[in-house]
Amino acid sequence: MIPTLTFLRRVAALAIVTVSAHVLAAPAAPPWQGARQMVLVTIDGWDADQGTLRRFAREGGQWVAVGASWPVVIGKRGAAWGLGLQPPRADGPVKREGDNRSPAGVFRIGTAFGYAKTLATAMPYRALGATDWCMDVSGARYYNRIVDAQVVGADAVKGSSEPMRRDIHVHGDQRYRMGFVIDSNPGAKPGAGSCIFGHLWASPTTGTAGCTAMTPESMRSLLGWLRPEDHPVFVLLPKQAYAAVRDDWQLPPLEVGR
Repeated sequence: MIPTLTFLRRVAALAIVTVSAHVLAAPAAPPWQGARQMVLVTIDGWDADQGTLRRFAREGGQWVAVGASWPVVIGKRGAAWGLGLQPPRADGPVKREGDNRSPAGVFRIGTAFGYAKTLATAMPYRALGATDWCMDVSGARYYNRIVDAQVVGADAVKGSSEPMRRDIHVHGDQRYRMGFVIDSNPGAKPGAGSCIFGHLWASPTTGTAGCTAMTPESMRSLLGWLRPEDHPVFVLLPKQAYAAVRDDWQLPPLEVGR
């Protein structure tokens, strides 16, 4: 039977609607599209406490590997989805305060910090003092913020377990001698995790309370490379999750720079 003109018109209209639906369903540009530097940490699985750090720079719309990869340690219980630039996800553990997991996702890199008055970095730098604390008490006024107790008052940091001058308060601890803020849970949602940093490691096999830690040489090189005008982002993902989101999130292939 020869199709009628009306039938052909309906088929054509359906095809147009289908094509339009595909166009509308195209993935939107990620919020970190303007980033031109990426610090990428991958781990073997959600419960792994060791990983690999790579650096990438965006050139001509493509991510290009920079330098060699470095070993890092993360949370002693592995990783969990954190609150960052990516949409909320639940296809894995979800970050909670005190869970000893590092937040997974894409995060802005914030202020660098350290014990010295100055540091060789272009990033905004905070020279830490004896009264600087990061507030890790969920629901507190300054939750997930580094504050000076001399400015906000001693009561405002009561209960915090995060003195930033650990060399003064924690038996000479040097882990915060150089570091930077990983902007996880920027809205300070109660219970969603706080005080997430890149900092120096205690050893190659000692996990953290939720941060990402590395050697002094790696940290020095990383802070010297970062540029605030390039809007750098920090990405941490298990390899399986990375493969699942790489295309939609416009992330570099892991084969690059191995």
